[in-house]
Amino acid sequence: MKSLNKSMTNATQRPVKVLQFGEGNFLRAFVDYMIDIANEQGVFNGNIAIVKPIAYGNLDAFHKQECCYTVSLRGKENGETKVLNRIVTSVSDAIDCINEYDKYSAYAKSESLRFIVSNTTEAGIVFDKTDSFKENPPKTFPGKLTKLLFERYEYFKGDSTKGLVMIPCELIENNGGSLKQCILKYADLWKLDGGFLNWINEACIFCSTLVDRIVTGYPKEEAETIFKELGYEDALLVTGEIFGLWVIESEKDISEEFPLDKAGLPVIFTNNQKPYRERKVRILNGAHTSFVLASFLAGNDYVKESMEDEDVKTFMTKTIFDEIIPTLSLPKEELITFAESVIERFENPYIKHALLSISLNSVSKWKARCLPSFQGYVSKYGKIPSHLTFSLAALLSFYRSEERGENALIGRRDDETYMIMDDEYVLDFFVKYAKLPTREMVEAYLKDKSLFGDDIAKYRSLADIITLYMENIEKYGMREAMKKISE
Repeated sequence: MKSLNKSMTNATQRPVKVLQFGEGNFLRAFVDYMIDIANEQGVFNGNIAIVKPIAYGNLDAFHKQECCYTVSLRGKENGETKVLNRIVTSVSDAIDCINEYDKYSAYAKSESLRFIVSNTTEAGIVFDKTDSFKENPPKTFPGKLTKLLFERYEYFKGDSTKGLVMIPCELIENNGGSLKQCILKYADLWKLDGGFLNWINEACIFCSTLVDRIVTGYPKEEAETIFKELGYEDALLVTGEIFGLWVIESEKDISEEFPLDKAGLPVIFTNNQKPYRERKVRILNGAHTSFVLASFLAGNDYVKESMEDEDVKTFMTKTIFDEIIPTLSLPKEELITFAESVIERFENPYIKHALLSISLNSVSKWKARCLPSFQGYVSKYGKIPSHLTFSLAALLSFYRSEERGENALIGRRDDETYMIMDDEYVLDFFVKYAKLPTREMVEAYLKDKSLFGDDIAKYRSLADIITLYMENIEKYGMREAMKKISE
């Protein structure tokens, strides 16, 4: 069977408009996929040059396949299970910036270059005062970008029309602002031309983004079957879910230059991404955190299995629609549509998402994802939300163990054991308090702001309610206690 290459596609030569730091699965199944569609629809007309920003790994597969690869998006959409396959031809070059520095550096002088896209992990946007301008390239991603921008600034003699638009996709809040601050620090550390600082501030645009798509990567166990269906082999095949969302926030509007939304793609341009981030964290992540521990103790092991369990699904939907959505600021119809898409994502038959893997660090997750909805509900209605409160009772029941393992507690579900993974402080708390009467443990948890995250004095009956829920869980089992809440 042949390997995929450009002779098997209708690849069009286009100017390179995007320099992309990162060759990983997410960018290829999200950014490059969308740009490919925008090119096909005739709204962008620009290709991508991928930069491998670290020493680890190689680009052999990219060179062998002439930068072509397949994206297979699989899941449920509007109630229908679908598989969408696309050969992506928007990538025209792949460069190892460490071993091919001159080739990489030449892009600083490119007339057509306009956008920088990146996904160098959450740890990638970092300032390191030991990084050196003399290195080719500097070791950090912001260091590399600073030097590239400076070379561009010098080559075009500070031309304000040659600034670039930075669109980082790292999963940190205010990623664009953080990247800009790192660049300004490097400019100061390296004592670069003062005019360069003005050029960065006036000619360049730093966007902050919210990205959302589960990308499952190379499907090792299914690859041969998929190759037979496609009719070719593809070492760069990447799979993911159909759902996607890209919210791009910037002070200057870039929607005319980067008009992916005009191709019908799920891209939103805004000057304030906060409501969209809040929607994702509170509905998608909050729903996960609110039901997974209860579902696990009710006998389930996976998210999809949980969605096939009517008791768990009813509990989750009531949590979302009755207690989370009423606390959010976006239009209700928009929130409902997003919530329905979240449920379809949880039902995706192609993704096997283990509940125990989601359970990691649930204490801090509940505080970040569920507590704001809890607070908003109390503020709006003047009463305690039953489902969100039950989710905290389920969390305490899941964590309630004084048996230590290696970097974990040992929990028990019927005759099975499971690992409770969290920060050392959290594990120490439960070792100390798990053996106390339920009411005392609940009060100790709620009074510890590093765990609960709010002033318990505002919620006079909360300890009573959680204690009752936990006693019901112990007496009737998780499933029956959960059903009582939803009824």
